[in-house]
Order: sequence, then C-alpha cells, then structure tokens
Amino acid sequence: MPTATPTPVRLRRPAALSAAEVDALNERFEAAHPAEVIRWATDAFGDGLCLTTSFSDTLLVDLAVAVDPDIEVVFLDTGLHFAETLDTLRRAMVRYGLHLRVERPDGDAPDLFELGTDACCASRKVAPLDRALADKRAWLAGMRRDDHAGREYTPIVQVDRRGLVKVNPLAAWPAAEADAYAAEHDIVLNPLLGEGYESVGCWPCTERPTDDADARSGRWADSTRTECGIHL
Repeated sequence: MPTATPTPVRLRRPAALSAAEVDALNERFEAAHPAEVIRWATDAFGDGLCLTTSFSDTLLVDLAVAVDPDIEVVFLDTGLHFAETLDTLRRAMVRYGLHLRVERPDGDAPDLFELGTDACCASRKVAPLDRALADKRAWLAGMRRDDHAGREYTPIVQVDRRGLVKVNPLAAWPAAEADAYAAEHDIVLNPLLGEGYESVGCWPCTERPTDDADARSGRWADSTRTECGIHL
C-alpha cells in the first residue's frame, strides 16, 4: 500500500516515539483488532492517554472503556452541536459512566462563524483540543480510512504536530466488522445517522451526503474543505 507524504511540522515537544518505532507499530497493528491497539496504548501511556469523540456514535468509546473504564474521554463542545449529538452524549454517560472532560471555546468564538469556517473551527475545535492535550502524551481518535478519500492512508499510529502519539484504532478496521460489532454490542448511536447523515459535526456545516461514495461529503458541502483542523 502506498503511503502519503506528510507535511513536515515543527513539533512542540520531543516525539514520544521514533519514526522507526511508529513504522514498526503500524506494521504490527495493520491486521489487529482495535481492542488490541487500545490495550497497547493504555499500557504504554497510562493516564497520559485520552480519547476524543464527537459522539456521532460510541464505537471507539465502547471499545476503549471495555479496556479501561476510567479512560478520560474528551468532548469538544463547540456550542453548535445538534441537539441529537448532545443527547447521544447524555445516553453514553448513563450507559458508561464516562470520565468525561468537556472543552469549550473562548468567549469570542460565537462571532467567528461569520468570519468563515477556518476561524470558527480553529477557535471552537483546534484551540480547545490543544488545551485538552496539553498534559497528555497520547490520544485516541476515531479516524477511519473509509471515511473519505483524504483519509485513505490514515496510519494506526502516528506522531501529531504537537509531538504527541496519535492512535487511530479504527483506521484499518473493515466496515463490515465494525458494523457487526456495533450491532452485537448495541452501541449508542447518534439518531441523525438514521436520518441520512453519515458524518455529524456542527449544525451550520453539516448536511446529508452530497456524494453517495463519500460519507463526509455533507460536511462543509459548499466549500472544498474536508477537515476541521484537529486531525491535521
């Protein structure tokens, strides 16, 4: 499989893993079950690890709390979430008793949507995530290679722009296996997924998909943007 050439970034702290270690871990986990990846991450980083979720579903949450019920779960409350998303969070809290950390934007964020999505996403998502990760060594994210073409080469383990280890346990998991797990474990789902939405973000920037082959085509549908910035 070809690999995408990453854009060089200046790390804010020394990388927790060397490039050789990252390569070896990606080879090791390419065919592994996500639970195995999560177990490695919890063993390696302990309370220096957290999980981020937007509560489109609770697939990663369900897998992670089965490994470590006390793992810190970070939710970025942008102030622009669908009511259904906030309800999904509440139902997940009831089911899992999550160790939840909520990060919100600074006070000037409400005016930034009018300035465009770059400024809005930077204030409502990127800056709050930076705060949440300031005392962490690694984080779990729910990125999948089949989300859309821009994520086709998502690694399972990588070093992010902060120098933190970013772990994507679901990256290589076949959709059929993920769907079977979700059904078997009756995971908490965002109701919008049953109403034609395939990727759920903030309500001003989320529509039903405009391209049946691209689950994220309903995000920022009137622009060429494909990411909010937290995964760049």
